[in-house]
Amino acid sequence: MGLYLNPGYDGFEEIRRDIYVDKTGLIVFMNSLIGKPKPLVCFSRPRRFGKTFAADMLCAYYDKSCDSRFLFEDLEVGKSENFEAYINKYNVLSFDMTGFISDSRIHGTTVLEEMQNALLREVKEGFPGCVDKEEKNIGQALYDIVSKGNARFVFVIDEWDAIFREYKEDKQLQEEYILFLRGLFKNKDRTKKIIAAAYMTGILPVKKYGTESALSDFKEYTMTAPEMLEEYVGFTESEVRELCRKYDMGFDKMNLWYDGYSFNSFQHVYNPNSVIQALHNKNVRNYWSQTGSFESLKGYIGMNYDGLKDAIVTMLGGEPVRMKISSFQNDITSFKNADDVLTLLIHFGYLAYDQKKRTVSIPNLEVAEVFEDAVSGDYWGAVGNAIAESENLLDATLNRDEIAVADALEKIHGSVSSILQYNNEASLSCAITIAYYTAKRFYNIVRELPTGKGFADLAFIPLKGIHKPALIVELKYNKDADSAIKQIHDNCYDGVLKDYFGNLLLVGVNYNKTAKGQNAKRHSCVIEQV
Repeated sequence: MGLYLNPGYDGFEEIRRDIYVDKTGLIVFMNSLIGKPKPLVCFSRPRRFGKTFAADMLCAYYDKSCDSRFLFEDLEVGKSENFEAYINKYNVLSFDMTGFISDSRIHGTTVLEEMQNALLREVKEGFPGCVDKEEKNIGQALYDIVSKGNARFVFVIDEWDAIFREYKEDKQLQEEYILFLRGLFKNKDRTKKIIAAAYMTGILPVKKYGTESALSDFKEYTMTAPEMLEEYVGFTESEVRELCRKYDMGFDKMNLWYDGYSFNSFQHVYNPNSVIQALHNKNVRNYWSQTGSFESLKGYIGMNYDGLKDAIVTMLGGEPVRMKISSFQNDITSFKNADDVLTLLIHFGYLAYDQKKRTVSIPNLEVAEVFEDAVSGDYWGAVGNAIAESENLLDATLNRDEIAVADALEKIHGSVSSILQYNNEASLSCAITIAYYTAKRFYNIVRELPTGKGFADLAFIPLKGIHKPALIVELKYNKDADSAIKQIHDNCYDGVLKDYFGNLLLVGVNYNKTAKGQNAKRHSCVIEQV
């Protein structure tokens, strides 16, 4: 076994000893491509979404230098018809591009020199007499090895896009890297002879130049279009429910904190790293911030593109935003508009994309907390201040301090309306959701909650184990707060909480836009306890 050539099964064996969810259906998918014209896959996902786990799994399965059947026989792939046909049948060449970047900085070489030298060194040692000692091209070396009767290769490349992230301004290096990959995977005669399959994974999809992919022979699966690989992006709802049952954890909080990524077939996909961390620690909290990417989010959402700030505020207010993903060039510098920035944040995992509606939103409470920190600077002004003061506003509401609540909502509504391109009841709803931002830690906040005879604008339903009153909030525009309370009673809104045992507060809020003088653009609030 080597570092890059045939690394064995140790990595996957360690994974199986820990909290484990069977994702070997991905191997079944890769097996279905072997023998086909283009068995090349690039499957991109955010940090902490199991990319390296998948790479270790594929290495363990295909590596002919070991016998890994005992790790797979009881899993989904072990029951597949091609299980025996492909297990431990290939040479594996596996590498993580971040390692070559680190080594190049230590040795004073270029990344591509470091990669070629390291891979050539191992294959020459692993196949003595098969490769000319002076050979400097890894593609030719592999061709010579297979030509002498050795098994074909399966490539497993982790963090394939690291060059585009670490050297984001070095266009020459990026182009040389793409040319290297093209030379390895696009030469039809050589590729067919030496490569059984290739699996690349990273955060970014394959770089585009204009509308064309730089590696067109690779089939891509991404956070905006995972297609038949949806269930391998993260953990599905059924998988998380089973983990919660097995490890005696509450599902409701796990759902609130880590769900939110939705695709066509699997509409509830969870951040796998955070779920496992929560199970290990017996504590549901924010593990995303440990990825060290807070500063990058702050930089991206502060970019001066028309409509970007509006979109961020709308999503902070709980509303999805329509957008287009087509112009994104799959790098972190070639931005043309706000949609390009939002698309990058989808691939980074900060936003969830709805393919059918073509909208983005903040996926869950864990990521919402990261946004809460990211909007704390001067650029966000009153919006960040409102979020910071949201716990005080919740306390004022629970204490039925109507004047304090009205004053606070008036302040945040003014700041939100100055950013948004609309100023109506929707902006008031957005402002109120931002004003109560940190209430998400205690409540499941539902917009347009179906009730007996209509919809409640906002319902705050306490999470399991939280001993706070439930809230029903009705918003009025150019009327009065008393009429909002009356509407709650008339429509039996409180009936939707008939199974909730505890105090219930009815909150009526009115924004008077047309009034003049001292009452111009004033907010009023009435709070009634049921």
